[in-house]
Amino acid sequence: MASTNQQGDPPSSSSSLQSSSFSEDWRQRILIPTIIAGVVGGGVGLVSKHRKAHGLANISAAYASNLAIVTGCYCGAREFVRATRKTGPDDLLNSAIAGFGSGAILGRLQGGRYGAYRYSLIFAVAGTAADFAALKLGPKLRNFSESMFDKKTGSLKLPEWFPIQILDEEALAAKKAREEKLYSQRAIGKLSKEES
Repeated sequence: MASTNQQGDPPSSSSSLQSSSFSEDWRQRILIPTIIAGVVGGGVGLVSKHRKAHGLANISAAYASNLAIVTGCYCGAREFVRATRKTGPDDLLNSAIAGFGSGAILGRLQGGRYGAYRYSLIFAVAGTAADFAALKLGPKLRNFSESMFDKKTGSLKLPEWFPIQILDEEALAAKKAREEKLYSQRAIGKLSKEES
């Protein structure tokens, strides 16, 4: 049964569009950074100086989970602030507020009142700086990725100077014709050497 709003009208398509947009934002702005942070944290654990004392698996899992928790809290708080303030995803004030709030909560859990002050400032500065860098580098990374992939086939496009090339049908036919011509010239050359 379809839900209705207070006036008894069926829900509009804009509300369903807005909910699908939120689910895409949730994946791209919370879930993916959290997973990436977990992988980075695990990598940092692999090279940590504490790996011998605590064990490689334990320290990698601890770093991965801690960084994923911090990133998940920050990204969730940033999206909450964005939805509350009704601003776009490129507003850096959302990042500062979210960093301050999530840092205060996690800092209070970790280090008491002074930890809350310290962590809130660190999270606000680091989160805003990371979002600023992402805003500035985003278009450049998109241009770079577009230049690396062929739009027609969707495959990786190698630079022209690269010694290995992926040939299309015409280039493959021309290469085959050159090879057959070269093979026939070699065969004729071998025959003339055998006769003499």
